Amino acid sequence: MTDRPDPPPPDRGPPRGRLARSLPLVSLTVQTAARAARGADDGAGRAAQRYAELLGRSRGALMKAGQVMSFVAVGPAMPPEQRAVYQAALARLQDSAPPMPGEEAVAVAEAELRRSLSTVFAEFGREPLAAASIGQVHAARLHGGRAVAVKIQYPGVAEAIRSDLRNGELLASFLQLARPFTGTATDLTALAGEISARIAEELDYRAEAAHQAKFAAAYRGHPFIRIPEIIPDLCTGRILTMDLASGQRWAQAVTAPGPLRDRWGEVIVRFALGSLRRLGLLNADPHPGNYLFHDDGAVTFLDFGSVKRYTRPQIAALEMAAQAAADGHAAELSRVLAAAGLVGTADPPEPAALLAWLRDALTPILAAQPFRFTPDLAADLVRTGLGPRGRHAGVVRRLTVPPEFVSVARVNLEITAVLGALRAAGEWDAIRREPAGDLAAAATPLGRQDIAFWNERPGQP
Repeated sequence: MTDRPDPPPPDRGPPRGRLARSLPLVSLTVQTAARAARGADDGAGRAAQRYAELLGRSRGALMKAGQVMSFVAVGPAMPPEQRAVYQAALARLQDSAPPMPGEEAVAVAEAELRRSLSTVFAEFGREPLAAASIGQVHAARLHGGRAVAVKIQYPGVAEAIRSDLRNGELLASFLQLARPFTGTATDLTALAGEISARIAEELDYRAEAAHQAKFAAAYRGHPFIRIPEIIPDLCTGRILTMDLASGQRWAQAVTAPGPLRDRWGEVIVRFALGSLRRLGLLNADPHPGNYLFHDDGAVTFLDFGSVKRYTRPQIAALEMAAQAAADGHAAELSRVLAAAGLVGTADPPEPAALLAWLRDALTPILAAQPFRFTPDLAADLVRTGLGPRGRHAGVVRRLTVPPEFVSVARVNLEITAVLGALRAAGEWDAIRREPAGDLAAAATPLGRQDIAFWNERPGQP
């Protein structure tokens, strides 16, 4: 890993119990709401920093939601100067949270592996490289010299997550904070529920190890997509061991030269599209803390705790909808979305209105190419895709998103926010339309490398 700022002081694990986890956040929310009501911005920075601290210590559903809020679009209700303060404070959650003490991490690892760490590792770093929502990562070295990263789940985090899911007061308080970022609580309620469900899936590191091993095998040797290899014998339900990867973190990446940010943006898009089309798999946690960026333009992808599988008909439905919108075929779009269960039959949107909504949402592929994302544009696209208010309110209220498509919608919005923060430019429409296996039809130099990689792997997806 690259050098990181000093981590915050260690804590003793997530707060336990409904009152312990909800009262501080409830109190701070009331204070912040009162200041907003009287138009005061004094103390906004202190409130934002306190929110970040509370979310970091809560772990589980709320911390993951805070991570999403730190880069997903913000709405116009909050003044720009306050909005920037909140985003800066919440950004601390992207790849850093209060770590558990080193001796506690060692105790958890030894209990899981059922042996002393000295028999497993020649070296084991007591200070974590990173501390996130449900676990923290330590650098280690096997006796054979192989450098590895060891992710260790926090004690009590599963109980804390279950408490979050049961604790309506806590979630309500968090959503009250989130209201200025989107202008609506309805969307955030659904988002928080999805985030909570996703984290519940991530609690079993054995499932994550299996997911990551599948992606690593598929992309082994790829020219610009890197997945760390898993060490299966050193993985349990609460321990995940993989090759140690180094690279730039998100805070460095957003300040890199423009051409490099453009390339990273294309890699992120190609990984999401390629995994879905070739493998039928979607890595459902694309927040910036899960990327390592490299000077050669490659990206290392981390965290495969939540992976969704899609069938060929489901993938075809998504692609047909995008093509119908691009072609301006309102009736065909309505038919495709109705067949996929995205539009109800009782009170469907007007086809023309449905087409206008999706064409707005698909601005990056319908506008003149190459197209450059910006933070403001990303914010508008997120509101277009989710907001039940504004110019497409009548359509959004009539959409019915089946559970199997919730992750696709969320990943699309989160990648949009990532590309906006990177200010990435690219030939996004040509990348979308790029045919598999045809080197002559590659949309970009990266496309030629990607197609050549898959063409050289007979029998592979």
